[in-house]
Amino acid sequence: MLLAVAGFSTAVMAQEETTPELKNGFVMNSFWSNWFVEANASYNAFYSNEEKHADYSKSPLKHFRRSYGLSVAIGKRFTPVLALRTKLSGFWGKSVLGFYGKGYGDARVGEIQRPGDDYCNAIKYFNLQEQFMVNLSNLFCGYNEARVWNVTPYVGVGVIRNCSYDTWELGFSGGIQNSWRLSDRFKLNLDLNYNMCGDDFEGEGNVWGGHNQKNHDHWFSAEIGLTYNISKKFDWDRVPDVDAIKQLNQAQLDALNAQLADANAEIERLRNQPIPEPKETIVTQSVKDFITTPISVFFNLNKTEIAVLKDLVNVKALAKFAIENDRSILVTGYADSATGTPEHNMWLSDKRAERVKNELINMGVKPEKISTAHFGGVEILTPVDFNRRATVQITED
Repeated sequence: MLLAVAGFSTAVMAQEETTPELKNGFVMNSFWSNWFVEANASYNAFYSNEEKHADYSKSPLKHFRRSYGLSVAIGKRFTPVLALRTKLSGFWGKSVLGFYGKGYGDARVGEIQRPGDDYCNAIKYFNLQEQFMVNLSNLFCGYNEARVWNVTPYVGVGVIRNCSYDTWELGFSGGIQNSWRLSDRFKLNLDLNYNMCGDDFEGEGNVWGGHNQKNHDHWFSAEIGLTYNISKKFDWDRVPDVDAIKQLNQAQLDALNAQLADANAEIERLRNQPIPEPKETIVTQSVKDFITTPISVFFNLNKTEIAVLKDLVNVKALAKFAIENDRSILVTGYADSATGTPEHNMWLSDKRAERVKNELINMGVKPEKISTAHFGGVEILTPVDFNRRATVQITED
């Protein structure tokens, strides 16, 4: 099934205003998220290639065209706009012959006849399609899970099997699915579609007037049924705004540098002009605030690689202090609790702490001076993106 290997790398617009820390897009969700199943009853109108030169009514409501069938599908939404669906439909149809041919007594081949019950062949078939779907409502109006009506066109390709005549054909499909929200899990569907396949689908090629005239068998279907969301609600992750995270990190670094500069200036003033003990206590407190303030290193969703290497600038400053003063460092890893399983988040937070520990070792900190901890998925900071991090701080020896 193509759903197992398909992927998309595009992001789409969001429907609502976002906080400065999040961009107006969505990342592709995990493979196990946002699946749905469908079941429909269908009305089908078949148009055989055999009737190309026959003056038959084109109305899809004529008795010699209509048949009824079923369809079932399973699909996955990769973003609020893009989805794939594997659809199986059939299973009863009609082929309308535009001439008397084999099996029709003594009539001449090529003799045009009006269709009636005697000239409509009942067939059994199935149509297996892989279809690519685009939700236009979310694309142009913005994502809204509570929207009542969604319009989703699609195109597909697959194989069609005529079980009555033992024929296989490559098939193509296109259509528009209208869906109306009934609840968090259920939607009502009205699906209008067109299907086309090779001219031997109904068991005979197109022969008229002694000449082969290639055409295609095709049919229109109107389907009505239900969609069931396997998850109660569709779950999407917004694209992290790395620029905003970088700005936050830079602001933290600037604040620490300013605090350190003030402390150095105060120390220099004390050297030139001795002052009472309380003043020295203030300087000591400023330095203590610097060395005990946790420094954050951020990661992207489900990643163990550092998102912005600039985060390591203030980590390096802390590492230098630890080396010069023979101090120990604690690295603590976190993941966000909004995504992933508790087991996976525990593993992820551990790997993030180890990743930062390796950076400290590369900066010259002795391994025995570094301890690590990890707490799995947490909800400490807002927005949720900021919980995907590791912190670095000097420990109290």
